[in-house]
Amino acid sequence: MIPQLATPTETEIVYPENDGNPMSDNTKQFKWIVVIKENLEILFANDPNVFVAGDLLWYPVEKDNKTRQAPDAMVAFGRPKGDRGSYQQWKEDNIPPQVVFEILSPGNTLKEMAKKLQFYNRFGVEEYYIYNPDTIDLTGWLRSDAGLEVIDVMEGWVSPRLEIRFEIADELQIFAPSGERFMTSVQLAQLREQERQRAETERLRAEQERLRAENERLRAENERQRAEQAEARSQMLEARLRELGIDPDT
Repeated sequence: MIPQLATPTETEIVYPENDGNPMSDNTKQFKWIVVIKENLEILFANDPNVFVAGDLLWYPVEKDNKTRQAPDAMVAFGRPKGDRGSYQQWKEDNIPPQVVFEILSPGNTLKEMAKKLQFYNRFGVEEYYIYNPDTIDLTGWLRSDAGLEVIDVMEGWVSPRLEIRFEIADELQIFAPSGERFMTSVQLAQLREQERQRAETERLRAEQERLRAENERLRAENERQRAEQAEARSQMLEARLRELGIDPDT
């Protein structure tokens, strides 16, 4: 009897969750990565179908673990929030991140950035933004029928997808649709503390007003009681005088 050979099974492909590269090269780059990613999280916190991530490996092609990028920040509309080890596009209804951000550091090369632009253009990114915090330079690309094309003027530019506005002053300023500026975690904490103090001040003012009103009520009540007591004494005196045969009205 000839033994049957086992059918070879397909080797499982591993999609690493780490590419070995650091998230940032310096504190300035890290600051901007966190500011953009966290403020986008806040902006879309109430929309369960907007996924925001930072430094997450994106694999656009199934069975290909070599073709990948890890945008400093990315936004995928139409995908649920939740933890992921990587963004494997074929598991995400084949929806690519529509918006990506890269923050430049001195370690980035022109060749590296050109490859990233080529990748994002090839795999369907709609908006691509690069910010250089050292030169305060913001560059953007917007998808057209011909692919990603440079946005001529970034000052005052409003992202079609995110609806955030970019301004350039002493540094990049980003504003939410509400007009609120993107802030660092420290600035947000300070703002919350200011709001807490303001609310506490309002509470104390309201309590003082309540106590003042209560004091006025008690004062009025005391006056009423004194008037009633005076009236009672007057009536008692009149009654006593009448008992003595004296008309109190004469």
